[in-house]
Amino acid sequence: MNRIKTTINHFGLLVLIGLVFFAFDTQAQRNRKNSPPPPPKQDLQAQIYNDIQWRSIGPFRGGRASSVTGVPGKPNLYYMGATGGGVWKTENGGETWANISDGYFGGSIGAVAVSESDNKVIYVGQGEQTVRGNVSSGFEGMWKSTDAGKTWQNIGLKDGMHVGRIKIHPENADIVWVAVMGDLFKSSETRGVYKTTDGGKNWKRVLFANNDAGAVDISLDPNNPDFMMASTWRVRRTPYSLTSGGEGSAIYKSTDGGETWTNIIENQGMPKGPIGISGVAISPVNPSRVYAMIEANDGGVYRSDDAGETWRKVNSDRGLRQRAWYYTRIYADTKDVDKLYVLNVAYHTSTDGGRTFRGRNAPHGDHHDLWIAPEDNQRLAIADDGGAQVSFNGGDAWSTDNNQPTAQFYRVTTDNHFPYRIYGAQQDNSTVRINHRSFGGAITDNDWESTAGGESAHLAPDPKNPEIVYGGSYGGLLIRQDHAKGISRNINAWPDNPMGHGAEDYKYRFQWNFPIVFSPNNPNKLYTASNHLHASTNEGQSWELISPDLTRAEPDKLGKSGGPITYDDTSVEYYATIFAVTESPYENDLIWTGSDDGLIHVTRDGGKNWENVTSPDMPKYLMINSIDADPFVKGGAYVAGTQYKLGDYQPYLYRTKDYGKTWTKITTGIPKDYFTRVVRADPKRAGLLYAGTERGMFISFDDGNSWKPFQMNLPIVPITDLTIKDDNLIAATQGRAFWMIDDLTIIHQLSDEVASKSVHMFKPMDAYRISGGFRFGRGGGSGGDASLLYGENKPGGAVIYYNVKEALAKGTKVSMEIYRNGEKIETATLRPEVGLNSYNWNMMFENAENFEGNIMWAASLRGPMAPPGEYTAKLIVGDEVQEQKFKLLADPRYGSTDEELVRQFDFLITVRDKLTETHRAIKDIREARSQMNDLMSKIKGEDRYKEVVEAGKALMEKMTKIEEALYQTKNESGQDPLNFPIRLNNKLAALNGVVGSGHYPPTAQAEEVRVELTKQIDAELAKLKTIMQTDLPAFNDLVKQKSVDAIVIKKK
Repeated sequence: MNRIKTTINHFGLLVLIGLVFFAFDTQAQRNRKNSPPPPPKQDLQAQIYNDIQWRSIGPFRGGRASSVTGVPGKPNLYYMGATGGGVWKTENGGETWANISDGYFGGSIGAVAVSESDNKVIYVGQGEQTVRGNVSSGFEGMWKSTDAGKTWQNIGLKDGMHVGRIKIHPENADIVWVAVMGDLFKSSETRGVYKTTDGGKNWKRVLFANNDAGAVDISLDPNNPDFMMASTWRVRRTPYSLTSGGEGSAIYKSTDGGETWTNIIENQGMPKGPIGISGVAISPVNPSRVYAMIEANDGGVYRSDDAGETWRKVNSDRGLRQRAWYYTRIYADTKDVDKLYVLNVAYHTSTDGGRTFRGRNAPHGDHHDLWIAPEDNQRLAIADDGGAQVSFNGGDAWSTDNNQPTAQFYRVTTDNHFPYRIYGAQQDNSTVRINHRSFGGAITDNDWESTAGGESAHLAPDPKNPEIVYGGSYGGLLIRQDHAKGISRNINAWPDNPMGHGAEDYKYRFQWNFPIVFSPNNPNKLYTASNHLHASTNEGQSWELISPDLTRAEPDKLGKSGGPITYDDTSVEYYATIFAVTESPYENDLIWTGSDDGLIHVTRDGGKNWENVTSPDMPKYLMINSIDADPFVKGGAYVAGTQYKLGDYQPYLYRTKDYGKTWTKITTGIPKDYFTRVVRADPKRAGLLYAGTERGMFISFDDGNSWKPFQMNLPIVPITDLTIKDDNLIAATQGRAFWMIDDLTIIHQLSDEVASKSVHMFKPMDAYRISGGFRFGRGGGSGGDASLLYGENKPGGAVIYYNVKEALAKGTKVSMEIYRNGEKIETATLRPEVGLNSYNWNMMFENAENFEGNIMWAASLRGPMAPPGEYTAKLIVGDEVQEQKFKLLADPRYGSTDEELVRQFDFLITVRDKLTETHRAIKDIREARSQMNDLMSKIKGEDRYKEVVEAGKALMEKMTKIEEALYQTKNESGQDPLNFPIRLNNKLAALNGVVGSGHYPPTAQAEEVRVELTKQIDAELAKLKTIMQTDLPAFNDLVKQKSVDAIVIKKK
């Protein structure tokens, strides 16, 4: 079982947003083929926590996509490969996108291709071609679907690491060519062009340049697929450098379907070396026309009119070839031989064979792939740093990028706002702060906004005032943003712009993703880090240097990045910097730092003295990505490091209990190629740790001695950071935005004893009295699947979890009861399944009783929300009763005291009961009238019943007057109350709505009105009581004398 069976009190909880209908069934989840295998029978704790669910927060704003493709003849169908987010599909022309790889694979996607001969056949290659500083590799090679993405099969090339392009034979879906780039961080033999003729069962390498240059692009003639062009690229990343170009970079030609290749990079007209990355495109209109976009000192757009035999440069515009390693893609139009596209920051079009270009913009910049429909060159799909978009008019208009939850976030933190907000910097976009829960049915665009800093930022909300936020960006930029005033200020710790310079030219080396963090012990103290640690206690007006250089600072690793053709210094490759900073919340003046070149330092006196506590057992150049203080042991800390930029994909986690004097490696249970970026210690349970890896989440209950998967429904995606807030666990991902777990208290309470019980109810988290906030379902409604548009909301109300170890005996009754002050206020029948279940109490008391046809104006019959205080939940399974206490907490936004909210509750419950009494009286009157009418119809026209008729008429006139005083009986349609004055029940129900509209005590005037209305209602009810107790019995005595059926009103 891989999801929680949830029972929800539905009463009054229907939420409508736009046209989307939000149901409350949270049971349906996709089976996850890629979930960790079910825990062994003896691992009962894992069987429980594997039922806990992550929820996707969003935001729905696209992150980088490396590949996109459409389908000929299907104008609304497209596929996208996200760099970290898996494969996505749209069937409505880009209006919404749905992930189709979850449950099989995920992470970085380099290429996606659909067969033209059978459009249900899809090939996907893992590992992006866009090799920027936060590049993600692929670890499972190639995948294939034969049912349009419903199911997938791995088909090999697992050591390929990065796939630049996939091409499928236009008439045979089993013949496929793949451009395999290989390992970006070290030499590798698994590079080149690979070919299969049996749909991926077997692969043959048909083109190989060398161990350092892989294949990056392929183009073929759709009319004669034996004619092909391919390019190879020598590219290497280290933690401190990027090299693009050199031996092995070339362009090749094949005329036998890729069986043999000829290097044509030195053909007539080609640029002289060194050669870097190249893109190639054969015109589908005229295969003699071939275009190439080439990185070289004399690079640019090259054109051949004789199928690649000779070439000439037709354009050298730097706007087409800047930052060549990140772009360099070229495409020939499907209908016009002289029309072509070149992708860069903008995408550029030429209609004269490449001589001139016009820059154009899609919804987002930094473009990486383009698809042009073979049958309609006005139909385009583009992939960029904002995801994928679709155009039906040649690029004049595009679908939105704000509908894809594929953001890449570097870090995550939270503020002290209520409800708290989640902060992160989205790669190639803005920073974001987003509500962790919404007051509507989902987390929408209205729940997030940009904040301080830029795409690479650490963020630090002011702990005293969450409307002030500090955020960084590359180049050492540090911004103080005041959201309340709408102003910002640059407070760089060293405002010397380093752009274009190598790290050796910079006095203080600020990394692309340099730390910014507040002291947990002094809310006025802000830290930031270069190769030194800087501190400010005056909001950045001045900075104090509180450390020496805490890095290795080896000169050979401080040079310029890029080359040998194009240099690229944005601080991504700035090295020998402090990459992680943590001040212990548990010990004053205890600060830990970790550098990206492998050093760990600690100070116990606030920075006066520092000690290098790097373990000799750690790899020398281990990038220290996170440090977390031990909540339970003085001098304890946990460290997560990575070596993936050195071609080492192992996990590296360490702990110390003695201020770094000794370190213990703690990675048992994490697979060898799941490199680690973050470890966090739970502050509520000693030894409980969470680790984020490149391929998912892990948990440890024994201080890191052993780890187990903690993936549940979380997609396979790189985890870049974790934070814990209010017993919630929040994950930043590199490709699927933010995800979180709402209730860690289940984990805190887990034990073998708990897990071995046949049924166990967990102590619930205290719940805030927040209206709304209930989750939507996973489909249905006129608006379609809301999960494709919005983040999933936190369930509202009080959520009570209980575990059922084994199937209950047939006929076992299970119920949940809620008590306040010893009085039962809620009962629900439960139908649990084996595993973790939950009951969601909406905190509402029953509505006032209504009657058929009641039409009122601006009125509410809604029962009151339960007041703050302690409650008891009782789980009843057969004859066994378990109980747990929990609290309902006041919504702090209103500022009302618990006593004031109890007064509101008492007022509203009194009003509700009076409304119920009133409406029951109206029902009694109508019941009496109905019976009277039946009686009169039977005795109509008979003189002997004349006395009965007259008595009945008089009786009903009295009752009707009372009814008309209580309710406007002339109302027949919704706006009739504008014509016919409302009566007492409407007035009291309107008062109910007024006082119940917020979380405040009733006003003095509201109390006066309630008393006045109640007095008037009670007067009418007293009249009715007299009638029912005196007049009606007298009437019934009369009818009995006449042998007629009496009027009987049932007691309620």
